[in-house]
Amino acid sequence: MNIKPHALLSAYTTFQLGGPCHSLIECTTPDELIQTVQQLKKENTPFLLIGGGSNLVISDHGLNTTVIRYLSPTPLIERNDNDITVSGSTVLDDLAIFCVDEGLEGLNYTTGIPGTVGGAVVGNAGAWGKQVGDVLKSALILDEHGKTKTVGPDYFNFSYRHSRLKETSEIIVSATFAGTPGDPVALAQERAEILKKRAEKHPDLSTHPCAGSFFRNVEPTSKADRRQASGWFLEQAGGKDLKAGGAYIFDKHANIIIKGPNASAQDVYDLHLKMIDAVKEKFGLQLTREVRFAGKFNTTPQADRQGFW
Repeated sequence: MNIKPHALLSAYTTFQLGGPCHSLIECTTPDELIQTVQQLKKENTPFLLIGGGSNLVISDHGLNTTVIRYLSPTPLIERNDNDITVSGSTVLDDLAIFCVDEGLEGLNYTTGIPGTVGGAVVGNAGAWGKQVGDVLKSALILDEHGKTKTVGPDYFNFSYRHSRLKETSEIIVSATFAGTPGDPVALAQERAEILKKRAEKHPDLSTHPCAGSFFRNVEPTSKADRRQASGWFLEQAGGKDLKAGGAYIFDKHANIIIKGPNASAQDVYDLHLKMIDAVKEKFGLQLTREVRFAGKFNTTPQADRQGFW
């Protein structure tokens, strides 16, 4: 395991923002994660766990705590019949590629979604009307005491972009998903189409640092009985013209904040408040964040602290 004192967290999030932490411990395998968490629990040392850092804005002031980064540079995946067991540290898109290569349907919609499998389960990530909770069979988790246990999908109380683990200190070590036999050629073609569609509306993280969609889609507000894209409401409310310091809105998608030159984490925080206010003023709707904030930000007393670490 690699331990880095006072690591700059801007190097570990897709927003490329964040000050230093007390120390950063890099874990790549389930065994490394379990040993690290159990040791920190034994020492009563508080910590924050991150994965790919794709749904996270870390304060410019950094974090006065230990950070565990659970991310594997190579996929850790096993197939057993049609079931797929994967480390929570595996990049989600690597799992999508594995399923295509193996001719397994059920997770192709995760193509191109940044982040790790662990983060995807915690946030019930999804796209195209599907979500990972739909195909989860079981998961190995670390509870608040650092003990391992295997749980089924009902344990998570999955809902749209949410699971109970967002409110607890439990950690996904690994997960098992139910696949179904499919045609590798057809799956590869579907993957290519998904990547093309994502490229048309989503920025390249290497040139436009961001966290992807900032807000969840809006719950049904009409007889259509379906969620409506937050980006549509933001665009209608003039969201694409909003800025705060060096942070601005992506020109192809009004629900994505981009880190521009000299942008700070505080700029991102301030801009997201402007987006909330614009939609609330025009439509009377309250947007809900997908992205989490960690650390100290300059906020107003009445600011919504939900989703803060």
